[in-house]
Amino acid sequence: MKRTVSIPVDLPSDKFLPLMNQCAEIFNAHVDWAIAKSSYNKNKAHKELYHLLRVQYPCVPSALLQTIRDNALEAIKATKFKSIPKKKPTSGLRYDKRTMTLRGKQLTLSCIGKRVTLILDVPEYFQEVFETWEFCGATVTCTNNTKQFWVRLVFETEDPQQIEGQIQGIDRGLYHQAVTNDGQFFSSSKIREVQRRYLHNRRKLQQKGTRSAKRRLKAMSGREKRFMRDTNHCVSKKLVNQPLIAVFVLEDLSSIRTQRRGKKMNKWLGSWAFYQQEQFLAYKAEALGKRVVHQDPRYTSQKCNICKHIRRTNRHKSRFHCKNCGHRTHADLNAAKNVRDDYILSSTQLGTQEQASVNMPYVSADSVG
Repeated sequence: MKRTVSIPVDLPSDKFLPLMNQCAEIFNAHVDWAIAKSSYNKNKAHKELYHLLRVQYPCVPSALLQTIRDNALEAIKATKFKSIPKKKPTSGLRYDKRTMTLRGKQLTLSCIGKRVTLILDVPEYFQEVFETWEFCGATVTCTNNTKQFWVRLVFETEDPQQIEGQIQGIDRGLYHQAVTNDGQFFSSSKIREVQRRYLHNRRKLQQKGTRSAKRRLKAMSGREKRFMRDTNHCVSKKLVNQPLIAVFVLEDLSSIRTQRRGKKMNKWLGSWAFYQQEQFLAYKAEALGKRVVHQDPRYTSQKCNICKHIRRTNRHKSRFHCKNCGHRTHADLNAAKNVRDDYILSSTQLGTQEQASVNMPYVSADSVG
């Protein structure tokens, strides 16, 4: 289990801003080589690019150049050439044990020239993680607006023992952030109100185009994201702290934005921070020994939870009325129950198949016939 401790630091901008720019160019050079060679082999990249880049960027430390190489090729390997990762001049720098040291609260970082030494001011909230967990790496970032440097320290420890408990299905949507199978509703009305207000204000200020309007736009930037982050933290915290629940079942929404659904619906989906909420729930659950699993979302909104009859006309907006058995309920509540039941059924079938393969490891042609 890993956690990140973010601490603002005072770093010399005359050293680290040029370093970030050069490291971004080195990263992009490795990405271009990987695409041209159709390879993400680190040894081959080292033999072909290391000496050339050392001459081209003599101020970048050798160990940091190798760290950037590993970062670039790992990014290519993660996407399997399906996308092209690129770094901007102010993108963060990943450090490892070759390029940094942490002794107590003293941190040293490789940069242009000699290493920079810092004394970290660790917030009280992170004291336990900082003092008891094992340090394994860090990233240095810089905010675009304020040019404030941050050190993101990564610590890891053993995963807590998983607990036993009930399984809870969660349906996520645009009108409700989350609906659980036991009838808990987390409305999105406040979120949609805030999003509409910020959208209206941005449009008005962009149309005005004056210097004061631009200053106002700069002051507004990030507020909507911070509001969404706070809301997702609150909802995930309430869900994960339920005492009897050990497994949270979510719909797999990874491909929901790949389809064209019209301008209005695509805009709604684009502003829907469902992945962030999923990540918050996952790391909070992991810390308590709970789990977050995913289930195929197909037909969960059309299937009746009572008789399992599937028909598109069963659902009309937020109302669910089964045409087969007459069952009536809220559509999101019915979907949450289906998500839970489908996961239990698939887990049971998987367990039965594994047990059968153990009991009957060999199957003859006669037995199949």
